[in-house]
Amino acid sequence: MTPTNITQQTSTALPLQGELGRAAPAPRPLLGRSVLAGRLQWALEGPGWSMLRPTLDFLLLCVALAVAMGGGVLDLDRQRLPLLAMPPLVMMLFYLRGLYRTRLRAPVIDGVVPVLSAVSVAAMAVAMLGIYANGIIPDHFVRTWLLALVAVGGGRAALSLAQRWARARRLVAKPVLIVGAGVVGAQVARRLESHPEYGLVPVGFLDEDPRSVAEVGGRDVPVLGTADDLDYAVRSTGVRNLIVAFSSVADARVSPLIQRCQELGVEVSVVPRMFDTINNRVGYDTVGGLPLMSFTSVNPRGVQFAIKHALDRAVALAFVVLLSPVIVGAALAVRLTSRGPVLYRQRRVGRDGSSFDLFKFRSMSLPRGGGTGEEEDGHPLEFLLGGDTAPGGVEGEDRRTRVGRALRRTSVDELPQLLNVLKGEMSLVGPRPERPEFVEVFLGDILRYGDRHRVKSGITGWAQVHGLRGQTSLAERVEWDNYYIAHWSLSLDAKILALTLAAVFHNTE
Repeated sequence: MTPTNITQQTSTALPLQGELGRAAPAPRPLLGRSVLAGRLQWALEGPGWSMLRPTLDFLLLCVALAVAMGGGVLDLDRQRLPLLAMPPLVMMLFYLRGLYRTRLRAPVIDGVVPVLSAVSVAAMAVAMLGIYANGIIPDHFVRTWLLALVAVGGGRAALSLAQRWARARRLVAKPVLIVGAGVVGAQVARRLESHPEYGLVPVGFLDEDPRSVAEVGGRDVPVLGTADDLDYAVRSTGVRNLIVAFSSVADARVSPLIQRCQELGVEVSVVPRMFDTINNRVGYDTVGGLPLMSFTSVNPRGVQFAIKHALDRAVALAFVVLLSPVIVGAALAVRLTSRGPVLYRQRRVGRDGSSFDLFKFRSMSLPRGGGTGEEEDGHPLEFLLGGDTAPGGVEGEDRRTRVGRALRRTSVDELPQLLNVLKGEMSLVGPRPERPEFVEVFLGDILRYGDRHRVKSGITGWAQVHGLRGQTSLAERVEWDNYYIAHWSLSLDAKILALTLAAVFHNTE
């Protein structure tokens, strides 16, 4: 659907029942009317997206095959003939592994392992085919394999980045309706508005008895009516996606609602009940015709976390050795450019509420009246910004030195925390630790804040790599931290470390 169609359908819609009994305003246009936006919408979000990915994969595989064979594709001998099976085999494996399935958000790093494994399995099949047909592995086999990896991996990365770039600038997006204008529904809407990389823009709610705006903490899009108004809402907004959040709609009416959406060609997503206890280890079974879901939780005191902590220390020691020139250079720079200690210690709360001294390179000049360099003028609680904003960054007078600014910008000031990892007080990856005086306040004010203390604190974390650093939403940060604990795996830790390194290099540009 092009942006022009969205705007036209919105402007000609019949008025719907709005909040407080008034006619709801028509949803605002999502995108511009430019021809470029329309073409991008078709290619990166519309029907073109389902055709673009397999077409690009096939073309890049053929190019990789031609380059590997030196352009002699049309002059094949019997020995190299099995190499022609490479493109269709890779395409088939991509399809079987769901790599052409549409996802809300697919980070580039998530596609590395599936592409690597699918191309490698296809390459092994080609090798076996050559051995079966000719008794030997085909010529240029390794070159074809490596070039296919680079070509397909690079093409998919470029395509994902192009989609993310277009989504971030709202050049492409899909309008979405939300059934349920309560706390969860409003949270879904706010999250989609603040994270355009998901490619969904909420245009309205449907609910029988919506809660007030004050009760749900803010609601920027209108309530367009009840579940009975689904057909009108779909027609007026042009939506092809609907999210069912918790609502006052009776459960007996939700199933017919979903069935009607399927008849209208609207894709349905559901926020499940008990969503805060669900992780990627959920099992599915049936009892007769009834579905049964089983939950498997993470045990922070189990064998898997013991392996994690052992790896933490080994990797931290390796980082200390590899980064020793940077660490020594930073220490000398702090010592030579300002008076005071090189390292700054601050009391933080970690696993099970235990306190420890967190190490950093000092990045501030000594305060008037003494101190170690990083303290703020006044009591720390004075710098709580109120609302949902977490403390962090520069609180009070900015006393950062020139060296300190560089250390913070590059995150080099955090490197001494490798000592905390070696001492067993922290992990490389985990929720960021907070000061005791703030923890006492947040435990009573922020839902599930104490749950993040089930595991060791980390130098970096799932919340931090998603931009939740410094003075950002505290409730959202806690949500990401608890998501990390529920979904923890060694591969997730590796992903977070890779994203952290990418963010560090990006910030130094």
